[in-house]
Amino acid sequence: MRLDGARVLVTGASSGIGAATASVMAAAGAELVLVGRDPARLEAVAARTGGRAVVGDVTKDPELLAERAGKVDVLVSNAGVGWAGSFTDMPPDTLDELVAVNLTAPMHLTRLVLPHMIETGRGHLVFVASIAGAIGVGREAVYSAAKAGLLVFAEALRDEVRQVPGIGVSVVLPGVVDTPFFHRRGAPYDRTWPAPITPERAARCVLAAVERGLAESYVPAWLRIPARLRGSAPGLFRTLARRFG
Repeated sequence: MRLDGARVLVTGASSGIGAATASVMAAAGAELVLVGRDPARLEAVAARTGGRAVVGDVTKDPELLAERAGKVDVLVSNAGVGWAGSFTDMPPDTLDELVAVNLTAPMHLTRLVLPHMIETGRGHLVFVASIAGAIGVGREAVYSAAKAGLLVFAEALRDEVRQVPGIGVSVVLPGVVDTPFFHRRGAPYDRTWPAPITPERAARCVLAAVERGLAESYVPAWLRIPARLRGSAPGLFRTLARRFG
């Protein structure tokens, strides 16, 4: 899909992958609608990219956000939150928040923007998931489950809209990305391997997913190996995971 002149809605655009995605989309000629909860950061991204800032929480009133965005050609569902720790220590409201932000909100926004795409026969949906959703990560059970749900939702939706040739559905699965995500979840990333990648690298994968019509993109690409291994040889995967983490 050509992005020149396309209206692109990016959630979680205040920082990290969302802000980087706004930059690469703007360079490709897209008209941007940027959604985020941090007014100052969001306005700064909008000023840098020529986008329109829509301050709001994707879990509170998706109908209002969609109305303010207008009819969009591309939806990048990027907003996400995390939490790390023992599942039994997780506060109930945090559990609900993780599912709402990482899974329910993208579903609601998709429901609202997809009819226009079907009507025009042109559009693309990008869901920024996580390698955690493909393999499961200890002490991130709810986050992993929500992202796994996003993967399956996208797969089912892709099958549902396959009769509309101009509509694409993509999932981008980043590994560790150098963003404020880990600070906000309350547990910094403290491993030396794998090394974090830049938000810009993940954003380039989002751009390529739209322009090339890719169904699934891992970033870094080698993350496809453990994801495939878990599906084809789960026993071996678990043995290696216990040994190497």
